[in-house]
Amino acid sequence: MIDAKEYLKRMSAELDAPIRSYIGDEEPDNLMEASRQYPYAGGKRMRPAMAVACCRAVGGDASKAVPLAVAIEYIHNFTLIHDDLMDGDEKRRGMDTIHIGYGMPTAILAGDALFAKAFQIICDLDIPAEGMRDVLRYVSQAVWDLARGQQMDVNNEGQIVTEDVYIETIKLKTSVLFAAAAAGGAIIGGADEATVRAINEYALELGLGFQMFDDYLGVAGDSSKTGKSVGNDIRKGKCTCMITHAMRTIEDEAVLEEFKGILGNMDATDEQCLRARQILEESGSIQYALDLAKQKVDNAIAKIASLPESEDKEFMIALARFAIDRDV
Repeated sequence: MIDAKEYLKRMSAELDAPIRSYIGDEEPDNLMEASRQYPYAGGKRMRPAMAVACCRAVGGDASKAVPLAVAIEYIHNFTLIHDDLMDGDEKRRGMDTIHIGYGMPTAILAGDALFAKAFQIICDLDIPAEGMRDVLRYVSQAVWDLARGQQMDVNNEGQIVTEDVYIETIKLKTSVLFAAAAAGGAIIGGADEATVRAINEYALELGLGFQMFDDYLGVAGDSSKTGKSVGNDIRKGKCTCMITHAMRTIEDEAVLEEFKGILGNMDATDEQCLRARQILEESGSIQYALDLAKQKVDNAIAKIASLPESEDKEFMIALARFAIDRDV
């Protein structure tokens, strides 16, 4: 079985030059520098790797999917710039966030610039017009849904929502861009409609599992590896499937009230956040979230069972498993 992490490293190295090739030396310099910072800094590159792999998995020419891979990575980084600004985060990948390093106006414009460049790149794809329309439809719908999901996430903060609302939020916030990359790659590879749909559904399920596991890491991960304070999601009152499960299963009224007193309290101490994590463990809520994330990944793998055997199909399976077996 392919090692997804190693495969991603290899593919990231292959995609590095294309990702660095589309933002030229134009004026003003500070906008160009700000626009380059996140996409040039590396990362897991899961979304662009998915676009290329899905193209190859259906028998397509991977080189034709590379521009889409770059566009998807630019869109992903455009959302990160704006997310950091909205969340007031000061660090990403060990660097100052764009709004800290360049100021809020330039951060907004850098995000807008990456968004525009992504669609400029897509418009130059070497594929038939019908395929171009389909790719644009998937990608533009994903960006629309991303905005909806981000706003739902903001609206949900500090609120206890149902598990269904949580799942819909993370589908829009996270899964849809995975799905656009996957479906777009399959379209470029010449896949039929049923295969594109199956690959799109594979990526939607993978994205759900990925975000559920990310939320788990936010509460129970190793902060030295994730780079995030483990207590932040507790203090912000981020409502995840762990929280919804705890709220409906904790029977001891005193424990439930204690938990509610910590959740969403921006002044909660590290000790209180650790106590909240202990309550989540004892209520079975953390294990519930891990089991649900695994279920989504199993669903994802089942969606692509009919694809012909290939190294890229193996990678797609390994990538789904990697989504819930990582430390960052």
